[in-house]
Amino acid sequence: MKAIYMFGAGDVRLVDAPDPILKDRTDAVVRIVRACVCGSDLHPYHGMPSTPGGVSMGHEFIGVVEEIGSDVRTLVPGDLVISPFAFSDGTCEFCREGLYTSCIHGGFWDMPGMGGAQAEGIRVPFADGTLVKVPGIDETSPLLTSLLTLSDVYGTGWHAATRAGVTAGDTVAVIGDGAVGLMAVLSARQLGAERIILMGRHRARTDLGRKFGATDVVAERGDEGIEKVRELTGGHGVRKVLEAVGHLPAYEQAYRIVRPGGVISRVGVPQYEDAPIGFGSLFGGNITLTGGPAPVRAYIEQLMPAILDGTVNPGKVFDRTVTLDAVPEAYRAMDDREALKVMIAL
Repeated sequence: MKAIYMFGAGDVRLVDAPDPILKDRTDAVVRIVRACVCGSDLHPYHGMPSTPGGVSMGHEFIGVVEEIGSDVRTLVPGDLVISPFAFSDGTCEFCREGLYTSCIHGGFWDMPGMGGAQAEGIRVPFADGTLVKVPGIDETSPLLTSLLTLSDVYGTGWHAATRAGVTAGDTVAVIGDGAVGLMAVLSARQLGAERIILMGRHRARTDLGRKFGATDVVAERGDEGIEKVRELTGGHGVRKVLEAVGHLPAYEQAYRIVRPGGVISRVGVPQYEDAPIGFGSLFGGNITLTGGPAPVRAYIEQLMPAILDGTVNPGKVFDRTVTLDAVPEAYRAMDDREALKVMIAL
């Protein structure tokens, strides 16, 4: 089969890879029909060391089940399914608590021994626990674009908002105008936030953020941006801050705009080892820090109905669609901010 591999920083190639096969009785083999490039894929695109054998890429996909292992009970060949960005058995103590990304037996696509989703097919371990069947539509449906967001970015934005405890009437700040940040805006609006301040400087993205529910946009950065947010909130800061970037300046921005007694919910994949948590950042203001890798498997079935009935259209975050052979160019376009998020149609 054809698949996308990364061989080092900036070196993305379409290669021939082995076809996926069943290895365990709980596996399924899925033919991928939609995948995408994630903002987190740009982190190795910037800094991955030269890797002669390459690494398979991609962790978000919708596909059609082609084969199942003998112990798979909830799926049959032909089912259209959504996969979260982490696989999980669905039965361990953490899965039962909804923390699928902490599954004792689970893991993440692209880890050693696992395939990536920017490919024609993939082996899915623990198929019953991982995959979610989509009822009533097939692989030709235009709803696939929005359904694909349930694989990662919509669930991650929802996780940011729910972990922060966003409720009706809240004032919320979202740091980052990437796909996850925009989904955090949408999620905060769905949860009833009255005022949503989106911190981002790319006009096309912040305009989409306004359509998703942002009431204010702060394009300024650094001290100027922090002061602007504080002006908008009467000088006290914001009760709920959703950080969707992952770089240290975004975290520093978060604790400088949160009000005393507030919450920072951080879902941007951290690109740093240490973060300030002392008196001047979190301790002195009685600030709660939460977030983490979103267990999106816990949210797919909850969020799917509003997509299927047309109530929400999170698929607007995809502003470009390519075939598999054009994925290397998609990485460049996203890295150069020419594209917000690129969908791959197979």
